[in-house]
Amino acid sequence: MTTGQGGRRRKRRKKTDRRAVYIRAGILALIALSLILGIYSCVSGGRRNLDVDASEPDIDVQLLDVNAYSRPGIETEGINGIVIHYTANPGSTAQENRDYFNDLQYTHTTEASSNFIIGLEGEIIQCVPTWEVAYASNERNFDTVSIECCHPDESGEFTDETYRSLVQLTAWLCMKFDLTEEDVIRHYDVTGKSCPKYFVDHEVEWEEFRLNVRKAMDRSREN
Repeated sequence: MTTGQGGRRRKRRKKTDRRAVYIRAGILALIALSLILGIYSCVSGGRRNLDVDASEPDIDVQLLDVNAYSRPGIETEGINGIVIHYTANPGSTAQENRDYFNDLQYTHTTEASSNFIIGLEGEIIQCVPTWEVAYASNERNFDTVSIECCHPDESGEFTDETYRSLVQLTAWLCMKFDLTEEDVIRHYDVTGKSCPKYFVDHEVEWEEFRLNVRKAMDRSREN
C-alpha cells in the first residue's frame, strides 16, 4: 500500500467518523425535542383539546345593587365584543371579588365591576346584566361584555377549571350576540394594560384560547 492510499483511507475514516458524530447529535436533538413536546403536551394538551361546547354554563346570578360606583344601571349600545380580564389579586375568589364590587357603593374608593367573574374552581358569578354597562373596559364599556377571571398566583395563569369555564362562557356569549372569536379581546387590546397578564405575556396561549372558543362554537353548531 502506498503512502497516498493510506492517507486517502485515513481521510475517509475521518469523514465517516464526523458523519457518525453528526448523526448521533441529530438523534439526540430529536430525542430532546420529543421530550420537550411530550412534556408540553402533558401540561397543555387538556387545554388544546377541550371537550367544551357553547351551551349555557351554570351561572350564579348575584347582581350588584344599582349604584354609581359599580352598577350604574345604564343600558349598553349593543354588544360588539367580549373583553377578558384578570383580577390582579392572586388567590382571591369569585365571591370575594363580587362582594368587593358591591361594597364600592359604600367605600367610594373607585369605580369598578364586571358582568361576570369566574372563580378558581370554575364557578361563574354574574354581577351585571349583559344589557347593562359594567365598569371594566374603559371606552369599550358601552359595547362589550366583560369577564373577570380569578387566578392562584402572580403569573396570572388560570387554573384548568377557570380556563374551561372561560372557554364555555365566552363561546356561549359569542353565540348569543352573533360574534366570532375575533371579537374576543383582552383589556390589553383596549388600553395597553397588562390584563389579563398571562395572555399578554404569552401571545400563543391567547391565540390558542380564541381557537378553543371557536371549536366550542363549532361543536354546538354540529349538534
